[in-house]
Formats: sequence, C-alpha cells, structure tokens
Amino acid sequence: MFIAGAAVGALGGMIGLGGAEFRLPLLIGLFGFAALSAVILNKAMSLVVVLVALPARMAAVPAAEVAGHWPIAINLLAGSLLGAWAGATWAVRMRSSTLYKVLAALMVLMAAALVTTHSATLGTLALPLWAQVPCGVVAGFGIGVVAAIMGVAGGELLIPTIVLLFAVDIKAAGSLSLLVSLPTMLVAFARYSRDGSFAVLGANLRFTSVMVGGSIAGAVLGGLLLGVIPDPVLIPVLAVVLLVSAVKLARHN
Repeated sequence: MFIAGAAVGALGGMIGLGGAEFRLPLLIGLFGFAALSAVILNKAMSLVVVLVALPARMAAVPAAEVAGHWPIAINLLAGSLLGAWAGATWAVRMRSSTLYKVLAALMVLMAAALVTTHSATLGTLALPLWAQVPCGVVAGFGIGVVAAIMGVAGGELLIPTIVLLFAVDIKAAGSLSLLVSLPTMLVAFARYSRDGSFAVLGANLRFTSVMVGGSIAGAVLGGLLLGVIPDPVLIPVLAVVLLVSAVKLARHN
C-alpha cells in the first residue's frame, strides 16, 4: 500500500501534480475496490495530499502574489462548488457499469489535458471581462464535476484554465489551483458523506492512512526528481498509462 502510494506520488511530483488520476485505477484494478468506493477513497487521499501541499506551495510562491488573484479564485469557485456537489450526486446515483465507463472517458480527458499542458505553449484567450466571468463559472462547474466523479483535486484542468482564461503565470496558477481545489473537494466530500457508500472510508482507515503516507513521501521524491526524466519522455509515458487504465476501466465488470 505504501509502495503503491509512493509510486503514484512520485509520478505526480515529477509533473507538479498530486497523482490522484494514477491512484484511481490502482484502487480499482490492484486493490479491488468497486468504482464508487475507489472514488471516495481517492477523494479522501487527495484531500489530505492537497492540505499538505498547500503550505509547501505557499513557501515557493509568496502568499501576497497569490492573494492578488483572489477574484479569479472566487470566479472559478462560483462554478466549481456547484459542480462538485452535482458531480458527487451523479456519481452516487450511477450504476456501477456506467460509472466505470464515465471514469474511463475522464481518464482520456486527463491524458489529453496532461499532454496539452506540458507539451504545448499555453497562450491566453484575452477575453473581455464580461465574457471572462461567465466562462470562468462554466469552466469551474465542469472541473468541479470531473474532480468530484474521479476523486481528484483537478489541478490538471484548473492550471491550464487559469492560464488560458486569466493570463496568470503558470507557477502562480499552480498555487491558485490548490486554493480552488480545497473547498471544491470539501463540498464533494460532504456530499459523499451523505451516501451509504461513504462507510468504505471508515472500514479502510488504516489502508487510507498508509497509502496517503506513501503518496506524500512519493510526491516529495518526485519533486526532487523533477527534470531528471525530460518531459518529452515522461509525459507521453504517463499519457499512455492513463489511456491503458481507461481501456481497463471501460472493460471492467
């Protein structure tokens, strides 16, 4: 459990993310959790990892710089909080067979976002304010839905959205994404807590704790290994991992 968590954390750390998108297929394929149980466990682990990462990130990016972008966070949260509640509601109401297929489709989306973010130069849309605000709400809603259904923080989608819509430097965008992710994840977590499937968390506290410990240790290691494997090699490999996972989830019975 610790080793699996560490491997996931290291993968995420090497690309500056938490790695929850790689943890989800492990929870289903390796550890045998049903789709919804895996999503809830993944959400709990992601929440802890984000809580640990936030102060560390603030040490790298001054809090004053991030605070200057608070209107952007509010704009995205206006959509993401609603999206998180809606996504969690849809997840608990889906048949397991449907949820597996939805998770597979979202894995493909994550692979595309990963390749786009790390392989292309992100420009900005330069939208006027009257168009920027509603676009931010709509984008936030979609990201909240995806993050809730997969049990991830959503940084893979938040960071390019912040750069494209609001022309924020990618380093500051990483910190802003954590500030948006945290309340968004708490809302999804609150919605999941109202469902009977949430009991899986209490029944697997030791498992969750050990894997979270591994994820945090792996994220630190991945951060230290940043740049050791060049992005043109690492990103395609990780994208293939996500696509293979998507195929397995789509075929899961």
